[in-house]
Amino acid sequence: MKKIGFIGIGLMGLPMAKNLLKAKYELKAFNRTIKKAEPLKEFGAEISQSIKEVVSNNDIIITMLTDDTSVDQVMKDESFLDNIKPGSTVIDMSSVKPETAKFHGENLKSKNVNYLDAPVSGGTVGAEEATLAIMVGGEQKVFDDNIDVLKVMGNPTLVGPLTSGQVSKLANQIIVSLTIGAVAEAVTLCEKAGADPKKMIKALSGGWADSKILQTHGHRMIDKDFTPKGRTSVHLKDMNNILGCAKNSKVHLPISTLVKDMYNNLVKNGHGEDDHSSIYKEIERINKK
Repeated sequence: MKKIGFIGIGLMGLPMAKNLLKAKYELKAFNRTIKKAEPLKEFGAEISQSIKEVVSNNDIIITMLTDDTSVDQVMKDESFLDNIKPGSTVIDMSSVKPETAKFHGENLKSKNVNYLDAPVSGGTVGAEEATLAIMVGGEQKVFDDNIDVLKVMGNPTLVGPLTSGQVSKLANQIIVSLTIGAVAEAVTLCEKAGADPKKMIKALSGGWADSKILQTHGHRMIDKDFTPKGRTSVHLKDMNNILGCAKNSKVHLPISTLVKDMYNNLVKNGHGEDDHSSIYKEIERINKK
């Protein structure tokens, strides 16, 4: 069975790594704040104290990091590049710009290391239940060689060559962002116009407007529970990446631009660490003008 090094033990990385350990993979875990990786000990993980430790002698290195800067800090680090095993595979499951994936994929290939860009969707619940949508960019053979590991964490699909996973994740985030905004407006309208928003969600169940976002984020908005499952600041990063990719592709995305501005206002107004369903608060703020 392949040996795995896992870098990035956060809200998503912790349950993903846990599932790999439950599947009996030998796994080393590393996080900049080592304490966050400690809970994996009871599931059989070896806690690494450095990047050098976590990459040495492993067949697969999985990274699940916050943003492009975090990925660059790891993958440009000499400890990473000098100690990774030739013939091994790096699977970056972070959500980053396509150009970031392209740079690291090509750089690692020059060192005889395989690379898949494999961002995910499904949030912490999907990570815990191993039902994540995993969008993969890379070579067919590399994907086939690593599909068993990916299946432990969710449902992988090879979308196309290098960077295709990240482009697909941006497409995913367009749909997620716009839907969260639509649900926030629907809940607000019900609250202001005298309809019961909880019963509205029940009434829409099974119809064209039904979705996981309506059923989960809608209730978060009604309950005013914005405990982070997916942070607003991270969602703003995704929106900026969407518009950056669109600009590079000479595509104008007017609705995404509007939603990005709303998330930007949320972060400026101190809601960066709230759940991304807190776009409800921005609609609330606009209505108080």
